[in-house]
Amino acid sequence: MRFARTVLGDVPADELGICDAHDHLFFRSTRLPGQELDDVDAAVAELRGFHALGGRTVVQWTPYGLGRRAEALAGVARAGGVHVIAATGMHQAAHYEPGVVEEVYGRLDELFVGELTEGMDGGSLPPAGMIKVAGGFHGLDDHARTVMAAAARAHHATGAPIGIHHELGTASLDVLDLLCGRHGVPPERVILGHLNRFPDPSVHAEAGRAGAFLAFDGPSRANHATDWRLFDLLAALVEAGHADRLLLGGDTTTAAARASTGGGPGIPYLLRVMRPRIARDLGEAVAEKIFVSNPARAFAVEWRGADRPRAAEPGEAG
Repeated sequence: MRFARTVLGDVPADELGICDAHDHLFFRSTRLPGQELDDVDAAVAELRGFHALGGRTVVQWTPYGLGRRAEALAGVARAGGVHVIAATGMHQAAHYEPGVVEEVYGRLDELFVGELTEGMDGGSLPPAGMIKVAGGFHGLDDHARTVMAAAARAHHATGAPIGIHHELGTASLDVLDLLCGRHGVPPERVILGHLNRFPDPSVHAEAGRAGAFLAFDGPSRANHATDWRLFDLLAALVEAGHADRLLLGGDTTTAAARASTGGGPGIPYLLRVMRPRIARDLGEAVAEKIFVSNPARAFAVEWRGADRPRAAEPGEAG
């Protein structure tokens, strides 16, 4: 049976419900000084707002070493009434404090597999349910290739899906060549993120034909090609027969983008604004795929490695 691995336990694919496929409850980067997401109450408020609109699962793509607050995620999920899928993995080296990458560079396989099967932060906390890695701008540097090779080996050991940060949406086909062509990761276990930032329909269609999941995210990013190009891109992919590859997320990475702090659109925006428009413009059946059935296929897998307990409903435990 296929399960999504959440911070409260494993959840059957058909119980994930409406999903925000790429977001951040907690995040800290040296490239965003003073803009950390580190407020537990604000994270709970975002989840409650999402839940009130029908949302049931949020996938946090914050990987190892970037302030993901693994110790707080279970409590936040319970309080917010929403399943939370956490990430292991590694971002671009430039996002980290000095020494963090070097400390784990020689044991990435052990780190990723352990966090997926035993639990984050050495097994003392809930497990991650996906691997997040990152490419560069129009290419892959040595760091990206090293981390992606480790992510591929961790996938083969566990079955975990791999989500990719594409810098300004670029190099998605290079990533597929590396992960799928060289390292043998099935394309249906690869989630290509930030594609809206490089709005090239031909590249998106080629990635869809390859069988990868195509993640469009970023209503919070006023400086990127986001909402105003998104619907044309989605419509083109639906017309090309790739509706079953599409995912949508908010990618909230700063406090200023949080609805709960009086800032930007926040996580609830996906269901307050985006889902109704997708249903209106592309049809309810397409909206149901993007928010329910596609995330269930992308994040629920037949796990290998340590078994995890089946999750209770998020609101059941306190």
